[in-house]
Amino acid sequence: MEIMIAIILGIVEGLTEFLPVSSTGHLILTGYWLDFTGERAKTFEIVIQLGSILAVVVMYRKRFVSLLSPKSSEGLTLVHLILGMIPAVVAGFLLHGFIKSYLFSPYTVVIGLIVGGVLMIFADLKKRAPVSSSLDDLTLKQAFSIGLFQCLALWPGFSRSGATISGGVLLGTNHKTAAEFSFILAVPMMVAASGYDLLKSYEFLSVSDLPIFATGFLAAFVVALFAIVTFIKFVERVRLIPFAIYRFVLALFVWMVLF
Repeated sequence: MEIMIAIILGIVEGLTEFLPVSSTGHLILTGYWLDFTGERAKTFEIVIQLGSILAVVVMYRKRFVSLLSPKSSEGLTLVHLILGMIPAVVAGFLLHGFIKSYLFSPYTVVIGLIVGGVLMIFADLKKRAPVSSSLDDLTLKQAFSIGLFQCLALWPGFSRSGATISGGVLLGTNHKTAAEFSFILAVPMMVAASGYDLLKSYEFLSVSDLPIFATGFLAAFVVALFAIVTFIKFVERVRLIPFAIYRFVLALFVWMVLF
């Protein structure tokens, strides 16, 4: 049964991590319905998130090699990523205890789904004419400002990709560029956050849990590979509003079922 739970949660993580629908919110809700909760479940969620991150590294491996090259001084650079990371890293460090203690519940996820959906609709309706049509056109100011929007995703249910893509669109990038920067920015952000969480949760790791954790990790990795490619094509055509509508429907459903 736990292997099946691991597969289900891995699929949910892989499908939702890079879509603007909140993977954390979906994992909390799915874990709640599957009765897979507690510290062990939280540690499992951290591990499978790393599976999704590995998918981004594989998909954008050439870009990451370029970023790590000492000759990389034009276009998207490490400076862009550092500036994009700073706001959420600082806010996450200061608020980590509060977030883990008070914001990881179905009720707070419902709020995050609704508010995040409103932001996405606003971004699509108020979007500027794109001044950055590719990752290499992204300015340092845009990178830092998108990082400020990323702070909103510290609230479970808000969605990191939803916040960053909406911010990018409002700041003058096209949807594809905003989505790709969101994916690449997710790698150092989530590795840092997951590493920090794992250090705090290492006592909940057990050799006996290895098959479950490995199954969830692999499921998240494989599904995320397909989700990234599909989402990039989809968001170029239909933008963010359909995802916002989905968030509202999900929030209403969860409210009716749980409350």
